[in-house]
Amino acid sequence: MTAAIDSAMSNKPYRPNVGIALFNASGGVLIGRRFRDDGPEIILPGLEWQMPQGGIDADENPRDAVMRELWEETGATSAEPLGETEWMTYEFPAYDGPPDHRLAKFRGQRQKWFALRYTGRDDEIDPLTPRNGQPAEFDSWRWERLDRVADLVVPFRREVYRTVARTFAGFAR
Repeated sequence: MTAAIDSAMSNKPYRPNVGIALFNASGGVLIGRRFRDDGPEIILPGLEWQMPQGGIDADENPRDAVMRELWEETGATSAEPLGETEWMTYEFPAYDGPPDHRLAKFRGQRQKWFALRYTGRDDEIDPLTPRNGQPAEFDSWRWERLDRVADLVVPFRREVYRTVARTFAGFAR
């Protein structure tokens, strides 16, 4: 990356965001397969999987945002809080797309992750139905071992996912 691009990226703010580690009764965590790129939030072949996450609206509490994002991205509402992380950041890779893309004004994301226990049935989970005017992000989903998820995500998210896995390891048992 050139110095000019580095400087331009470092002047941009981080987007406030929540991440969701939704655990089933067996300790598996829900992951979804992204089926399209979204500007700086790229996907790479073989690395399309991630846990649900999304932006925090202006004046929205992160604990409210996590339940809204869970519903928007998966349709699930049957979840109880287990824990949360400190704030973490990751940077988007270089982006040369349209400057008016909703994520182009950010250098990356500042996230707080939440562990939730899923208390519903699997048939409640439906990532393909658009909700709140938001397009579907995932075309499929599955339960996965938390300690394996970092290897399934794009490289720029891996360190955050490893921290989430260490922090929430007790909920995966």
